Amino acid sequence: MSDYKLLIDGKMVPGDQTMPVLNPATEEVVAQCPRASREQLDKAVAAAKAAYPAWAAMPMEERRKLIIKMAEVIEVNANELAHILTSEQGKPLADATGEVMGMAGFFRYLGSLELPMRVIENSGDRKVEAYRRPLGVVGAIIPWNYPLLILAFKLPSALLAGNTLVVKPAPTTPLASLRFAELVKDILPKGVLNFIADANDLGDHMTKHPDIRKISFTGSSATGQKVMASASQTLKRITLELGGNDAGIVLDDVDPKKVAPGIFEGAFQNSGQVCLAIKRLYVHESVYDEICNELVAIAKNTVVDDGSKQGTKLGPLQNKMQYEKVKAFLDDARKNGNVIAGGAAMDRPGYFIEPTIVRDIKEGSKLVDEEQFGPVLPVIKYSDKDDVIRRANATTYGLGASVWSSDIQRAHEIATRIEAGTVWINKHLDMAPNIPFGGAKQSGIGTEFAEEGLAEFTQLQIINGPPAA
Repeated sequence: MSDYKLLIDGKMVPGDQTMPVLNPATEEVVAQCPRASREQLDKAVAAAKAAYPAWAAMPMEERRKLIIKMAEVIEVNANELAHILTSEQGKPLADATGEVMGMAGFFRYLGSLELPMRVIENSGDRKVEAYRRPLGVVGAIIPWNYPLLILAFKLPSALLAGNTLVVKPAPTTPLASLRFAELVKDILPKGVLNFIADANDLGDHMTKHPDIRKISFTGSSATGQKVMASASQTLKRITLELGGNDAGIVLDDVDPKKVAPGIFEGAFQNSGQVCLAIKRLYVHESVYDEICNELVAIAKNTVVDDGSKQGTKLGPLQNKMQYEKVKAFLDDARKNGNVIAGGAAMDRPGYFIEPTIVRDIKEGSKLVDEEQFGPVLPVIKYSDKDDVIRRANATTYGLGASVWSSDIQRAHEIATRIEAGTVWINKHLDMAPNIPFGGAKQSGIGTEFAEEGLAEFTQLQIINGPPAA
């Protein structure tokens, strides 16, 4: 497919401008993408605002049926969407297919949830009921690492709750999202769902827009701060899922051969471009050398190539800006640590970096202290349990963490002391739509998934009246 358009008020329309979208494996143009003007964003918001009263008044069961229909369309068109996703994002086709099917699964599960009225009190004095009401127009801002899956974190809950939606995908990965919009546009009443694309120039207008009642944003903590500041001018509701510098803690009782594959996957999935991937690995001194050696063996046997080629395990970084950032982390790794696998950009077209393991490194280095968001893992030695907990918590981030041990009780005790929204034991990145997800500290505000995530797209209303006769 080469003809992509915006979805505004039920119609696929060209952008007022166009912009190229590159394949990060080749640096060649995949397609020209429509680029919305500020006026087109305003039209999308106006369409969503006009569609809101009727959509909010529609019985929830009817909205639910339409969300499930969208899931069916995703499943039927999974192959096409996955190929588009690989061409613009870079991830292996098998992973892209998994993302599309995960998208459908989130639509199905989140679309099945309820918002029941709750009776808080029914006494001789009063009857108090709690209702969850929709907010109005929601703006969803989607990042480039999982464009379709993260869209599915937001869209079903927002629509099920009775809101209408304006979606803005990332400028470097808009194509699969726009194709999805075209596939589902006739399922919903016009204006309920709108998609625009920009060159990172409409986010401020979107977050300040007086007719948008909530922003749901996934991206970096630095951009999240800007979103929060802009949204504050109209006191919008916000959900922010931001960056992380997730610590993995390996205890002294592990079998290195058993845990190393799970640790590697938790750090290098999607070439490390995961907000809650393992970004720092703390390993007890008694198993430090063995863990390092096992990770090196896996890294050296990992196939890094164009995601469209069979057998590829890791694709390129998604865009040139991130590629350059990760190369700076490699420079820091060579200065402050010992690179024992990888350590370089690959000499070929595309934004490829070798999976890199760095040992003999510690806090105070850029690679340990900051979020690399790429295939570079620092492995840090520790000897004392209380000390490693303190070091793991010594960050402004608090998205996720994991503890690895053959003693589950021991791991659990440490997990309770980690300042993070999610802590896994003997695994990492195990997520599902029925498990609430959110960050601590500067890793985010609010919750996604499950009933808690659905409630974020609503306003609590209390009706306090006399007792029923």
